[in-house]
Amino acid sequence: MNLNILTSDFRIPIQNPNSGTLVLSHCPKPSLLLQSRHSSSIRFSLRKNGNRLKRFCLSPSREILQEETHEPESISPVNENGSAVSVSLPSSEEKIVEEERVEFNANDSIWGQMKEIMMFSGPATGLWICGPLMSLIDTAVIGQGSSIELAALGPGTVICDYVGYVFMFLSIATTNMVAAGLAGKDRNEVQHQISILLFVGLTCGIVMLVLTKFLGSWALTAFIGSKNLHLVPAANTYVQIRGLAWPAVLIGCVAQSASLGMKDSWGPLKALAVASVVNAVGDIVLCSFMGYGIAGAAWATMVSQIIAGYMMIETLNKKGYNGYSISIPMPDELLQIFEVAAPVFVTMVSKVAFYSLIIYFATSMGTNSVAAHQVMIQIFGMCVVWGEPLSQTAQSFMPELIYGVNRSLEKARSLLKSLLIIGVLSGLILGSVGVTIPLLFPYVFTRDPAVISEMHKVLIPYLLALLATPPMHSLEGTLLAGRDLNFISISMSGCFCFASLLLVLMSSRGVGLPGCWFALVAFQWTRLSIAFRRLTSPSGILHADDLKHPRMEKPKAA
Repeated sequence: MNLNILTSDFRIPIQNPNSGTLVLSHCPKPSLLLQSRHSSSIRFSLRKNGNRLKRFCLSPSREILQEETHEPESISPVNENGSAVSVSLPSSEEKIVEEERVEFNANDSIWGQMKEIMMFSGPATGLWICGPLMSLIDTAVIGQGSSIELAALGPGTVICDYVGYVFMFLSIATTNMVAAGLAGKDRNEVQHQISILLFVGLTCGIVMLVLTKFLGSWALTAFIGSKNLHLVPAANTYVQIRGLAWPAVLIGCVAQSASLGMKDSWGPLKALAVASVVNAVGDIVLCSFMGYGIAGAAWATMVSQIIAGYMMIETLNKKGYNGYSISIPMPDELLQIFEVAAPVFVTMVSKVAFYSLIIYFATSMGTNSVAAHQVMIQIFGMCVVWGEPLSQTAQSFMPELIYGVNRSLEKARSLLKSLLIIGVLSGLILGSVGVTIPLLFPYVFTRDPAVISEMHKVLIPYLLALLATPPMHSLEGTLLAGRDLNFISISMSGCFCFASLLLVLMSSRGVGLPGCWFALVAFQWTRLSIAFRRLTSPSGILHADDLKHPRMEKPKAA
């Protein structure tokens, strides 16, 4: 495939172009090449007298670095007058895909910054919506048939979904290691990092599959308690079917994070969009028409997760990487993954443990309470993911401003201000929409009046928890970008202990389901307050000019 690129403003500084044939093996899109002042380095190849093809990298400082490459599909000559260049792309197996680096313009007005943030974070929102959307679809479909199965879905999702959040350390490690490899322009290193992380993901997936098979029923019995043992059979059916997808889920997590590390959000978004459609169609057919109930919902979700994992790997393959290559990591590589992921692991465990504890206490209150809580927590999860892109934006743009070459803490504070404004507005919008759904449209999820009554009892704490979540994501994303990981893990553990004690106190006083949700309010607002205090402190990462920031070491290839 040939592409004609106008190059009136583009000159390659080679003194003797007649001594060889110049081939652009890859360059940014023409519009970006000619119009963007943030263009990354440009790759081109030169063949001399029919000899072996060499690839060079022209950096913005016009330094030329040499590296060998394979034979492209075809070679086209270059016009000497510089008016146009005919480009031949490499074959699909050797094609190099480089992403334009998006930079934040902190010199814009607050409105301009907010617009820029929304343009960046908007497409990423779909990635966070698809997961909760699948669970919400299961909840809506199952709730139309049986309140018992709806209640059983609560502890079932703890085992299948909440435990999965613990493995977010795989996502963080993948993004960081792939980004470090791409910064070094070493494709072999990036491929090796992906391979070892795929091995870790596959191993964790197999372990979770075995644990679910042999310990799933025991874990559900211990979690549900003796008062609600009638929920165990339905919940165990759901868990055993969903557990078959554990290897695909964790491999897909690694593949998705690798694509995001390459600044590609559209490939993973397409995969999750297809998975969501499959899940929705499967739920309707298996549950509503064929009457399989909670088992049908589990099969639909399991199949959709396997499809998503496969499509994530294919996205990597289209970028020239082998998503099916798996390598056993060396001990020092495992140690590096642990050092990057351990604080995040502690943070995610604290979150998952607290949400699981809420479901545990709600389950002990009876079938109606746990069914109502299942509906409300699923709507809550669907709403809060709209704030996650704010955290992703902070992690993408803040590092360069905090400790990069063009370090500017003033611009970092300006960016945080814009993120907080968007977070507060998002909280108000999400709170309004989130309360409207269970207040005016509860029959979408259940037709049981007793369950609806329990749902309406928690609307006030439910609203307060939603208001705090988007700005909290902005603050915690900034702390992650500044690599203040130890503080995040310690503060999250403290918030967990405080909110858990409050939850136990509320339950012992017989407050009921609203007590669980007021404990969640305390958990969210405490996290927000601590993160805000940390970032506004004179010794914080956004104010201490002499603060030393650790840089990630370059991973070593085996």
